[in-house]
Amino acid sequence: MIDQLDALMLARIQFAFVISFHIVFPAFSIGLASWLTVLEFRWLKTGEPIYAEVYKHWVKIFAVVFGMGVVSGVVMSYQFGTNWAVFSDKAGNVLGPLLAYEVLTAFFLEASFLGIMLFGWGRVSKRMHFASTAIVAIGTLISGFWILSANSFMQTPQGFMLGADGILYPTNWFEIIFNPSFPYRYAHMMTAAFLTTAFVVGGIGAYYLQSKKHKEHRQHGRVMLGMAMIMAIFVAPAQVLIGDEHGLNTLEHQPAKIAAMEGIWEDERGAALRLFALPDQENQTNKYEVAIPYVSGLILTHSFDGEVKGLKNWAPEDQPPVAIVFWAFRIMVGIGMLMVLVGLFSLYKYFKKQQYDPQSVWFHRAWMMMTPLGFIALLAGWFVTETGRQPWTVYGVIRTAESMSPLAAQQVATTLIGFIVLYVFVFGAGSFYILRLIAQGPKPFEDPAEDNFYEHSVTESQGRTLSGDSSPDQSTKENIDTPADDVDDGGLR
Repeated sequence: MIDQLDALMLARIQFAFVISFHIVFPAFSIGLASWLTVLEFRWLKTGEPIYAEVYKHWVKIFAVVFGMGVVSGVVMSYQFGTNWAVFSDKAGNVLGPLLAYEVLTAFFLEASFLGIMLFGWGRVSKRMHFASTAIVAIGTLISGFWILSANSFMQTPQGFMLGADGILYPTNWFEIIFNPSFPYRYAHMMTAAFLTTAFVVGGIGAYYLQSKKHKEHRQHGRVMLGMAMIMAIFVAPAQVLIGDEHGLNTLEHQPAKIAAMEGIWEDERGAALRLFALPDQENQTNKYEVAIPYVSGLILTHSFDGEVKGLKNWAPEDQPPVAIVFWAFRIMVGIGMLMVLVGLFSLYKYFKKQQYDPQSVWFHRAWMMMTPLGFIALLAGWFVTETGRQPWTVYGVIRTAESMSPLAAQQVATTLIGFIVLYVFVFGAGSFYILRLIAQGPKPFEDPAEDNFYEHSVTESQGRTLSGDSSPDQSTKENIDTPADDVDDGGLR
């Protein structure tokens, strides 16, 4: 079947495959880094070992997630030169500097302090270690800033001029960076990263509370679930409001995408909300439609008689793939509503003082069920965003068909198959290791002596060499080069 597709479709499938793997890991690392910062702050403030134990457990998972995000990101960037060289040539003047800023301001920052965060526990002061964790978390947010700015420019381009040679030339960098959709998309994406992480952490915390194999981890589960509940109660409803503002912005700048999301073909006043439909793009209609009158019009225009343009205002070749956008949007919104409901359920259990009660089986099962759904919502949202932009790479400026490198279908198919095999092996192994860490649970905390965090990793022979004592006592010659036993490497050794 794959050999029946043309080179353009294969290249699009390949990029969709690679970016689908990539977006999961950076989003997870963004949420984890910020949560780890809060955890370490709580430990420094309270001195309770439980926070340090949870931190040291999850920082190992963060290391794996961060590494897989970097690897998948590097592979994705290479495709700009292999499959999409024409696009890189035309848009490189704008997108190249934005991606370079991400490396200079975020990736270098993360790389500088990541080593201290992962391996500095007990080797540097507690404040220095906390500062490193916080800086890495800030770096992930800055990284998201530049990536979302570049992607938002492709959605709502401004601040450039199109040369006679078809190349984009920047004229106003402030307008390019802070393009019309960027503030909404950045807020929506960062909030999605936090919620995804919260429901993973909370689901695993609920598992520890219910599992008979993890009785020694019940207290850790309380910390995880309790902190995740705060996000579900307050941030999930906030995400609904942010999404509403994002939708209004999309209606203004990308009305064809909104029409595809809602399955609207004709202009409608008081547009109905289609709960179910099978979009038939060939005949420009929906099959088996189930709709509630006025609801979409009220949501999109905040008015019962507000008008929403239908897809027939655009030629068929200018319309996005409606079925993908329509159903991906419903998956994203449906999971978002489930998050809000779980947040309300959590609020109820909090007031009843039953959130940690082992008898609250259905409450904990609800959290466990939600564990993977944040990733599904994240992917569905990206399918809506990227597929809804089609048939453009830079909306209204550069078509996807004009962006591809001159490649044969067999070449793209070969690399696509190679990516699938390699990704299943590499990321399957990484995911298996993460699940294994979760199954093991946190380990007891041992804090090295606070006053000798530099000295404890120096061997006796090294110390004598530094002090100029070349005649050690005979009784100390045995095991003279054995490192101290109290070295605490954060559990990463």
